[in-house]
Amino acid sequence: MVVDGLADDDVDCVFHALADAPRRDILHRWLQGEPPSVSRLADVYLMSFAAVQKHVAVLERAGLVTKERRGREQLVRTDPDAVRRARKALDQLEATWRGRVDRMSRLLAQLPERERNTLPTGCGR
Repeated sequence: MVVDGLADDDVDCVFHALADAPRRDILHRWLQGEPPSVSRLADVYLMSFAAVQKHVAVLERAGLVTKERRGREQLVRTDPDAVRRARKALDQLEATWRGRVDRMSRLLAQLPERERNTLPTGCGR
């Protein structure tokens, strides 16, 4: 699926980055105000500085953040456009699946009543 010029591999990279709870939390912290430095982030989490750096690198490769050197610190900034592209990818997937479910519902509605009653209704049956 191509989203705003992002190829499948790029979309995969974004969702891989967002699939990890610490990385989502890091993004959330950036949205709350002043962009944190990598070293300040490392103080917040119960993980090593190197582990935080690796999480930031994954977010950076996905295009969700950029790093900016200010003196000895590396500040990390989010890219709201990248988050919007991820949202657009999800919206496109939702539209595709809603369309499929709607078509399936129309097909089922066309079945005679006696055939509808013989269809499985779920896993608990």
